[in-house]
Amino acid sequence: STRPMFHLLSHLAFSDISLSSVTVPKMLMNMQTRRQSICYMGCISQVCFFIIFAGLDNFLLAVMAYDRYVAICHPLHYTTIMREGLCTLLVVVSWMLSSAHALLHTLPLVRLSFCANITITHFFCDLTALLKLSCSDISLNVLVIFTEGGFIYLLPLGIVLGSYICIGTVILRVPSTKKLLKAFSTCGSHLFVVSLHYGTLAGVYFFSSSWGSKDIIASVMYTVATPMLNPIVYCVRT
Repeated sequence: STRPMFHLLSHLAFSDISLSSVTVPKMLMNMQTRRQSICYMGCISQVCFFIIFAGLDNFLLAVMAYDRYVAICHPLHYTTIMREGLCTLLVVVSWMLSSAHALLHTLPLVRLSFCANITITHFFCDLTALLKLSCSDISLNVLVIFTEGGFIYLLPLGIVLGSYICIGTVILRVPSTKKLLKAFSTCGSHLFVVSLHYGTLAGVYFFSSSWGSKDIIASVMYTVATPMLNPIVYCVRT
């Protein structure tokens, strides 16, 4: 049964569209009017919603990895394990965790003070870029990023890696071309999307020292290109 996967895909598609909608319309308006400005509340709202949908993408990809694990490692029990109730619960928990994650970063950001006319060297209000421009003590914000933020991204990544390690173990136990082709057919799209998602995420937040042109390109890939490619990848697979 592919119904659970399509149920999860619908939420991933919504999350991807929303993630792009947080930044792209404002970016296009700035390009059209040549006035690259945003109000304080608009900037804070952009940060909040960006964190929600970026976090939701992470959790949904982890749930989909678990779905693929069940499909390959426990095919006879797939319909009983990945029942509609469990899928709905996992999606609801993903939304709740993403929203809580966004509030934990946005609320400490609101208490900070900023100078009157600040320039963000980015095409949208990014949390890390904003913190560098604050006139207040940002030690609490940095602590939250490295503890809660690290956990909220490493947990889904751990689930994805764990799922694929189990899948690989099952396939290699009795290797055959038929099994490999079936596994690639089942997991190929998800693997590509996960690689693109975490690859661009790492390029933006872990391998950039300052916001230069290369980092802006990587950020565009993460916030615009990746959400647009995900539906295309899954449509081709379908």
